[in-house]
Amino acid sequence: MASKFWEDTALDDMNREQWEAICDGCAKCCLHKFIEDDDVDDFTPTDQPADDGHLHYTNIACYLLNDKQCACTAYLRRSELVPDCVTLTKENLDKIFFMPPSCSYRRLHEGKGLASWHPLLNKGKKSKMHLDGISVRNRTLNENDVNIADFEDYIVTWPLDEIE
Repeated sequence: MASKFWEDTALDDMNREQWEAICDGCAKCCLHKFIEDDDVDDFTPTDQPADDGHLHYTNIACYLLNDKQCACTAYLRRSELVPDCVTLTKENLDKIFFMPPSCSYRRLHEGKGLASWHPLLNKGKKSKMHLDGISVRNRTLNENDVNIADFEDYIVTWPLDEIE
């Protein structure tokens, strides 16, 4: 994309191509997350936890993730194949607490702008993001290779790092 559309186009006003380009491709959204909240029995993926609830990231990734490319292997069918997969939309942006601080949608929503490692600022390449350790590349385990019941053994804090 030739212009820096993200600087003068609100997320709500972006067309489909612009919206998709905002995704930095880090794949942190593909990580399993667990919420500690004793007050909730039936929790939907975009429900906000209680104030004393805590969101835990793991290095367990969705089975559809190609962790070398940091891309979904069935992107267009992901919500069908993984019903709990949250498709980030303009309508649910206000509920993105579960997205990591480095998420480009979250950054723009919070008025921070794109980070210097974003592919849109690096000729469309993800290499700077990978070099800076922003992506999940080579840091995950496929959900089919672990016992999800032992999720406590896989809790990590690196998805919460916000570089810039």
